[in-house]
Amino acid sequence: PRRSLSTSIPRGFQCIPASDLPAADILAFAQGLQNEGVELSCAQLSCLARLLAAKNLTAESGRYPPDLLLFLDLSAVRGETCREFYARASHGNLDLLPRGSSRRRGLLRGALACLGVRSSRLRPEQLDSLGALVCDMEPETITASDPSVLENLKLCPALTGAQRDALNALLLGGGTAYGDPSSWDLQTLQNMGPLLLALNQTTLSLVAEAAREAFSRSIAATYGSQGRSQREKSLTLLRAFRAASASSQPRLKRSTDRCPSTPITASTVSSPVLIIDYSTSEEFDLCLSKEVLEANLEPLLEQPLPKQYLWVLKHRLKQIYGSEIPEEQLKLFGPLAHQYTAEEIGQWPAMSSDTLSALLNPADGKWEAPQVQQLLSRYQATGGTLTGPLLQKMGGRNLCNLQEEQIKEIPPEAIRTAGQFNISSCSQTKKDQLYRNTQEAFAGQAGPSRAYYCQIRSYLGGAPAKDLKDLANAGIAIDMDIDTFLALNPDEMQKLSVTDVKNLLGENLPYLKEAENEPSVTRWVTSQSQQELDCTLGIGLQGGMQEPSPAGAT
Repeated sequence: PRRSLSTSIPRGFQCIPASDLPAADILAFAQGLQNEGVELSCAQLSCLARLLAAKNLTAESGRYPPDLLLFLDLSAVRGETCREFYARASHGNLDLLPRGSSRRRGLLRGALACLGVRSSRLRPEQLDSLGALVCDMEPETITASDPSVLENLKLCPALTGAQRDALNALLLGGGTAYGDPSSWDLQTLQNMGPLLLALNQTTLSLVAEAAREAFSRSIAATYGSQGRSQREKSLTLLRAFRAASASSQPRLKRSTDRCPSTPITASTVSSPVLIIDYSTSEEFDLCLSKEVLEANLEPLLEQPLPKQYLWVLKHRLKQIYGSEIPEEQLKLFGPLAHQYTAEEIGQWPAMSSDTLSALLNPADGKWEAPQVQQLLSRYQATGGTLTGPLLQKMGGRNLCNLQEEQIKEIPPEAIRTAGQFNISSCSQTKKDQLYRNTQEAFAGQAGPSRAYYCQIRSYLGGAPAKDLKDLANAGIAIDMDIDTFLALNPDEMQKLSVTDVKNLLGENLPYLKEAENEPSVTRWVTSQSQQELDCTLGIGLQGGMQEPSPAGAT
């Protein structure tokens, strides 16, 4: 029976062979996404892009949603339509592609070549066409380009530290549409929108106190009606604006025992303007009683408290509990927990899985390696073991921050139910251990299969060449994406033959050409016969070993 694409797109679907679907169905589905506002995952979009390429339907890109354009074969973009293609692609969700990935870098390179960009200074018309692709430009481009580059930067989900520094330098120069920071008023701050999240304390300190307070109050007034994502941004802004007015260190030594204003009460701890009404950490400390703190820790920690205020809470809780903080209170700590050192965390009581899960909430901040190691130790002190849901909450970065012995002790059942992780920040030895854990978790499966590959894909950075060869020669369509291939252990990649690589990448083989300048790929290419690269792959890779000329040949 003929297969229907619409029934092959549920969450977690596996990409089906293009031969199983009529071209008209694939085209109708891809074009329909534009009108239906359906959001597909990275894997689903990659699958759909391959299906379109297999049916020669990529020329219809003008009728596809921008997110899908991010996954089409860039080598097929024609010169006469490249401006339209990259202008539309620049409105896609770049977060679908990991920052620094070969595909994301390829989009920027292609767009710059299409627009004829030959210097770091981008003109207004070039910036209009580049859209969010500017988010991956080097910091020097931000400062060298037309000041309208700020409008492009508003489209960026996140900027690197160096890019934020460049943005601040541009604003401090005063030559932008926003003028000098000292002249900014409430309207200017509101017009800046997402750029405010990138402002540093140097820039914010130049903004008039009245403007900062008016803006903080405008955010606080709408805080209660905001969704979770917007609330997190509002909290970040409120903390930054408050920090611009507060001392860099908490002043915990009291000059008086009396609150200089109105004491904080149970009815005011949830006030959206709490940190505006108590404008210094010292005043906050003096006006917060032990009884109100102990009974209202949760609503207090829902406030956008700057670090100085969190230090006050930490200091006061130590006065109340010493180092024996009740587990019921630990569950509520959120961002406050991150103010404790690994040594201090080691003094916390043994905790349940619910408490560990609450403390691992990624919205509360990033844990350093020693801290997350101690958190897990306090959980294991009760005999607790990691589960799939806890691993999901922990995420790849925290997983990589565990000690090798802690990683080794992760139960197979937890790996089986945890889903995929980004373990790129792991050391090679930790990647190797995680892969061994994964092998044990899925040991019951009878031989390599597409389903088996999908389950172990994110752990393949620790796979030995023998296992990669087994996958390559299992007679199944692996179609390994290029980012997974680039994440393989470089030393093990060198042991793969040209045929191994061809079988692993499958339909994604053309993307290897785009990644030929990656160090691991360059190293692999130079260890292969150029003749075999040409004959087996046929994608134009250069740099392989040349066959010696026959004796006497000229």
